[in-house]
Amino acid sequence: MPAKSKTRRTSSVRTIAIPGLDGVRVVKVNGETKLELRNSLGMPREIFGRLVNVSVRTIADVESTQKKVEKLRRNYVEVKRLCDGLSEVVDPACLGDWLKAPNDAFDGFKPIEIIERGEIDRLWEMFYRLRSGMPG
Repeated sequence: MPAKSKTRRTSSVRTIAIPGLDGVRVVKVNGETKLELRNSLGMPREIFGRLVNVSVRTIADVESTQKKVEKLRRNYVEVKRLCDGLSEVVDPACLGDWLKAPNDAFDGFKPIEIIERGEIDRLWEMFYRLRSGMPG
């Protein structure tokens, strides 16, 4: 009896820059389009919208049309830079969960809540302390 051949499906990933929004890209994974950062953090649109301070509708529009939405740029790029930095001290695969978990360093608030309150500098300070080895 001949051996059965197994067909392996490999995921097809394609990254597309959004014209006019430097640093904002979408990824197409097996036909589904997501903002690159949202995909890497494993967040649904609702939570990611809280992180970058835009509506679910805005995220859906950008993901489906890849058209420039100016109000997305600043917060997206700032959060992306923060996530890139935090990835040096937090396992990148866990970063999305870390942002959604209560943290004693922030009086029990979740890092995403700190960002929503306009206090992203507190996360940058934490990153600096962790990276430099300063007690804190």
